[in-house]
Amino acid sequence: MNINFAFFASRTLTWYMARKFLVTSFAVLAGLVLILVTLDMLGESGSILAYPGNGDAELWRYASLRVPQIVARFLPFSALLGALITLATLNQNSEVIAMKAAGVSAHQILAPLIVASLGVAALSFWFNDRVVARATATLDAWQDAQYGPIPNRRGIVSNVWVRSGDDLIHAGEASGRGAGVTLANVAVYERDGGALRDIIHGKSARQVKEGWLLEDVRYFDVARGTLTDMPSIVIGKGITPDRFTLASVDAEERSFGSLQTAISDLRAAGRPTSALEAGLWHKLSGPLSSVLMPLLAGVAAFGLARSGHLFVRVVIGMALGFAYFVADNFALAMGNLGAYPPFLAAWAPPFLFFLIGEAVLIRTEE
Repeated sequence: MNINFAFFASRTLTWYMARKFLVTSFAVLAGLVLILVTLDMLGESGSILAYPGNGDAELWRYASLRVPQIVARFLPFSALLGALITLATLNQNSEVIAMKAAGVSAHQILAPLIVASLGVAALSFWFNDRVVARATATLDAWQDAQYGPIPNRRGIVSNVWVRSGDDLIHAGEASGRGAGVTLANVAVYERDGGALRDIIHGKSARQVKEGWLLEDVRYFDVARGTLTDMPSIVIGKGITPDRFTLASVDAEERSFGSLQTAISDLRAAGRPTSALEAGLWHKLSGPLSSVLMPLLAGVAAFGLARSGHLFVRVVIGMALGFAYFVADNFALAMGNLGAYPPFLAAWAPPFLFFLIGEAVLIRTEE
C-alpha cells in the first residue's frame, strides 16, 4: 500500500468533503437559528408589545437584532454537528474505508474539513466584529429603554453608577470625553457608616477644579426630612471623568478595535482591565474554535459502521465538543473574575482540546 504524505489526498476529494461539510454545517445553523429565534420571540413578545405603539414591526426588529447573536453563539456548535454528520455519513457509506484503502491517512481525511473551518472562523470573526457587536449594543440600549424609542445621539453612556467613598453617584446620562464630560439627571446618595444621610438631585453636572458642579439642585436631608432647593453644589471631589464614561464597557458590545481603545483608556486611568482583556482575546479564540470541531468529531469517521459502534463514536465526538464549550465558558468566567490571566482564559481551552483531539486521533487511527 502506497502512503500519500501530501497535506491533501487529492483535489477532487478535498472539494467534495469541504463542500459537504460546509453545506451540512450551514444547514444545521439555519435550522437552529430558526427554532431558537422563534422560541426567543415567543418569550419576549409580551415585553415588546407592552410598550404603547409597538407592533409587528418591532417584533421583526427584535428578531433582526437577535439573529446575529444566535448565529455567533451557535456557529461553532453547528460546525461540530456538521462535521459529525459529514464524517458519520462517509463512514456509513464505506467511503472512509475506500479512502484508507487508497493510502489516505486519518489526518488527510480531516484536512479538507479543517481548512474549510478556517474559512468559517474568518467569516465568524468578521461577522462578530461588524454585525454582532453593533446588534448587541443596539438591542441592549433598546431593552434599557423598555423597548421604547432609543436616543439617537452617539457617544452617550446611560445609567452610570460611581462610588466615591461611602457615597453613591448615579448619572442618567454621561456624554463627552475627557474634561468635556457632562452629566445629566444626577442623583447623589451621601452615606455615613452605611446609613443614608442626604439625597441630592440635580439636572446637570460638569467638571470644575474642586470636583463636579451640580446645578438646579434639590437637597433632601433624611434625618430632618427637609427639602431644600439650591442653585448649585460641588460633588464628587477627586472623581475623574473616565469613571463615568468608561463605567459600563461591555466587551460584547464593542468591536475588536473599539475594545482595544477602551482597554487602553482604562489602563491609562489606572482601572482594572483583566475582564475586558479576556473578552478581547476571546474575540480571536472564539471564532477559531470552529477549527477544532472537525478534529474533535474525527472519532466518528473511523471504525466499522456495521460493528454497531458508529453511534457510540458519534456520541463520543459530541461529548468532546460539548466538553470544549463547557471548558471555554468556565475559563472565560474565571478570566472575568480575575482568577485566570486573560490570555490563559481565552487560549487554554482551545490548546487543551487540540491536544486531546490529536491524542484520540493518533491513538485510535494513526
